[in-house]
Amino acid sequence: MSLIDNLIEEGWLKTPRIIEAFKKVKRVDFLPEDIKNLAELNEALPIGFGQTISQPLVVAFMLEQLDLKEGDKILDVGSGSGWTTALLAEIIGSKGKVIAIEVIPELMEFGKKNVEKYNFIEKGVVEFICADGSKGYKKAAPFDKILASAALAAAKGGKEDLSSLTAATNIPQAWKEQLKIKGRIVTPIGSSIWLFIKNSALKGFVFEEIEYPGFAFVPLITTK
Repeated sequence: MSLIDNLIEEGWLKTPRIIEAFKKVKRVDFLPEDIKNLAELNEALPIGFGQTISQPLVVAFMLEQLDLKEGDKILDVGSGSGWTTALLAEIIGSKGKVIAIEVIPELMEFGKKNVEKYNFIEKGVVEFICADGSKGYKKAAPFDKILASAALAAAKGGKEDLSSLTAATNIPQAWKEQLKIKGRIVTPIGSSIWLFIKNSALKGFVFEEIEYPGFAFVPLITTK
C-alpha cells in the first residue's frame, strides 16, 4: 500500500482536494538527491541546516485543520523544502496566493527550486521571501490562513501543557495582526499542534483555540 493510501486509511487525509494535491505534488521532488529513495517513509527527513521535511501524516493533519478554500491567501512560515508550499498552492488554485517565508537563504533557494518544478511561481501563485517568519509579511497582509512548519517556544517556564487561556499569548503579534477575522493559524507550540481561529479584532484579538498534543517539530528560527 502506498504512503498516500496509508494516510487515507488511517484517517490523516480526508478532504478530496487535499488528497488530490498529495497525489499530484510528489514528496520525492522536494528531497535532497541522497535521500530521494526515502520519499515513501512516513517520517521527517533531514534537508540540511538542522531542518527537516515534515512527516507526511503531520503535513496532512495540519492542512486538514486549515480548512483551505480555493482562492485563499496563505502565509507559509518556515517553507523549507517547499513541499508544503506546493501542496498549499495546488489546493488553493490559480486564484490563490502563498507567501513562502524562510529565514535560511540556502533553504529558501532549495525550496524555490523545488516549487519551480510545478510552475507555481511562474503562474504567480507562490512568492518566496527570505526573512524571519515570526514577523509575518505585512506587505501581503491580511492573510486567510497562516501555517507554521516549525515550533514556537512553549509558555515561559518550559510548560508545554498550555491552557486554552494562555496559548494565544505564544503567537507572534504580527500573525495576530495580519490574519483576517475568521482566519486560521495552524502552528506547533512545544510538542502540540494548535489551531487558532480569529473571532474578533477587539481588545487585542479574540481567538478560539484547539490543542492537538503528541507531535515533534524543529524549533522556529527567529532573528529576534
